[in-house]
Amino acid sequence: MISTGIIFLGFALAAIALPLWFFQQSKGKSSTIIRNLLWAGLGAYAIGAFMSPATMDVKFSGAFRDFLVLAAIGLGANFLVKNRILFILASIAGVFALGIYYKNILVPSFGVNTALSTEVDLELAKDAELLVELAPKAELEKFNAVLHKYGMVAKPAFAPASADLTELDDYFVVDIPEGQVENLVSIKQDLQRTGIVDWIEENEMVTFDDPVQSNKVSRINKKFGINDPDVEKLWSFEAMEMDKLYNYIETKDIKPKKKALIAILDTGVDSKHEDLAGNYKSFKGKYDDDPRGHGTHCAGIAAAVSNNGIGVASYSRDNRFVQVASIKVLSASGMGTQQTIIKGIIEAADKGADVISMSLGGLSTTSRQKAYTKAVKYAVDKGAIVLAAAGNSNRNAKDYAPVNAKGVIGVSAVDANLNRAVFSNYVQDISMGIAAPGVDIYSTKPSNNYAVHSGTSMATPYAAGLVGVMKSIKPSLTSKEAYQILTRTGKNTKANAETGKFIYPYAAVKALVEK
Repeated sequence: MISTGIIFLGFALAAIALPLWFFQQSKGKSSTIIRNLLWAGLGAYAIGAFMSPATMDVKFSGAFRDFLVLAAIGLGANFLVKNRILFILASIAGVFALGIYYKNILVPSFGVNTALSTEVDLELAKDAELLVELAPKAELEKFNAVLHKYGMVAKPAFAPASADLTELDDYFVVDIPEGQVENLVSIKQDLQRTGIVDWIEENEMVTFDDPVQSNKVSRINKKFGINDPDVEKLWSFEAMEMDKLYNYIETKDIKPKKKALIAILDTGVDSKHEDLAGNYKSFKGKYDDDPRGHGTHCAGIAAAVSNNGIGVASYSRDNRFVQVASIKVLSASGMGTQQTIIKGIIEAADKGADVISMSLGGLSTTSRQKAYTKAVKYAVDKGAIVLAAAGNSNRNAKDYAPVNAKGVIGVSAVDANLNRAVFSNYVQDISMGIAAPGVDIYSTKPSNNYAVHSGTSMATPYAAGLVGVMKSIKPSLTSKEAYQILTRTGKNTKANAETGKFIYPYAAVKALVEK
């Protein structure tokens, strides 16, 4: 890893310059070159430590330890310089010690996150507990030796089609035998000591953003110029003033430059649903059913067929702007892993998704998000915009993944009065946070059924559907641009700081078209 190399270079320069400086001092001389070498080494060390992926507490404790070692080197050199033979022998031994210190101290401290197992309690995947990133072109003998020691099995974790855009193809998933899981800390330490491991993350279990069950249907007295009978059950359309969007699109004769593809990463989607089939694109047959119903509910929010005289509707009267697809990353029980979700992000990007919608997540920390962040960057580099649910725990979304990964637009939930939903996580501490309808949301369920759910799971596809329309009008639209428009044009909620701005489709599309 580059940062650990810079740290070692700086440490080595300082460790060499100190004895030389004392040696010069013993001869009554002073060297500007050696003094500059010392300062250059200390500067390089500081830069490398700042760049390292380790947590701040690890950085500070590691720097404190290393400066103590440098102080000890200086004291030792000052003492030994009086005996030239001992000084030379100690210098030779010090050169060999530098290599050992780099491999066994610096790399484990700064090369990977050493605090993973103590940050939060996690449920790990039983057949793949660790995600391990190896250095590019790493020799596998040392890695295989650790696997053999603990009876572990490893295989490549990800296979991105555009491997030149990412380092995700350097990741392996490691299965730890049941009897060895208690040695997790030792296993990670042994992997770090190989010198070829760039990063280690636990492959935690992840669930869909569990919807809050509700039987309440909020009725409105408005048809929005469409013939879908259940639109009167969509308070969200009234709050978002959907008729203004419809009328603006028709009055301005706005045409999509492409039909944007929204990928729903979830439990699957019922592709034959009466109110989805016309807007559905199949990636694989195994993704086209939904034993749980969660993904189908999300798909209907983002892209239900409008004006077909059936069920609900979405963001245009004529269905020209978006289509929806499914990638199963969660099982019928609603469970998945970090690996399955990242594989889903990669697959969606490789299939050409314009928008990726994830109504899922779990308790985690930002220091654990390197693999998620790499996956999101891969998708963004291939032209996608990634959205994720803020979570339903009435807590800070920065502590939940994948919404806290860099590059993700996080979505909080609000009710019909634009209050933050009592369950919704708040998004003020993630870089891109917005709000959407997420309470008593009526949408599609498998086998031509419909139901009401509440959750940031529901808010996320509302935001994803709007972003899909925006991408269809401007295919080059980036995540940052989309977020800026949604925030600039959004409505105020009763708690803007906690929720972000409430999406306002008409104003967002108008700002995009008339920019």
